[in-house]
Amino acid sequence: MTMHLAQGLTTLNTKKRKRKITRAKLDRWQEELRIRNKEYKKKGQHNLMMTIDEYIDYVHGEWKPKRKTETVMNTPWHHSGPGYVRETQHIPSYSSGIFTPATKKEPMQYTGERRLVGIATMHKSNMVPIFADDDDKTGKKQATEIATMRRG
Repeated sequence: MTMHLAQGLTTLNTKKRKRKITRAKLDRWQEELRIRNKEYKKKGQHNLMMTIDEYIDYVHGEWKPKRKTETVMNTPWHHSGPGYVRETQHIPSYSSGIFTPATKKEPMQYTGERRLVGIATMHKSNMVPIFADDDDKTGKKQATEIATMRRG
């Protein structure tokens, strides 16, 4: 046996329910509203105070907050005019008289006396240059030292 619904039926309840407002509920909501409005008045949040009809909608989850009447531009910290206007019309830029455009950097080139034979990897990606010295013209001695250090 399968658990499918017959065609045209749904499990969603789409009916709007009628509100049942009894005298006891109305009295309880009025008392809650009075306490709520009193708290907001103490805090200075007069925009959050409600009427009884708004509070009933709020209790039933159908209340939508009021839109603010004053716009941002009417607040005292915003200018209502064209904004800040500079008093002096033209301020000259700093000019030293020397024009130095950005040029391409010269490529780096080794200009030392020692001859670079190659590059060895000592540990992971630690690259070490191998130079040819006076006593070792080919750099073989230094390369074998690095190789033995790597395995040691």
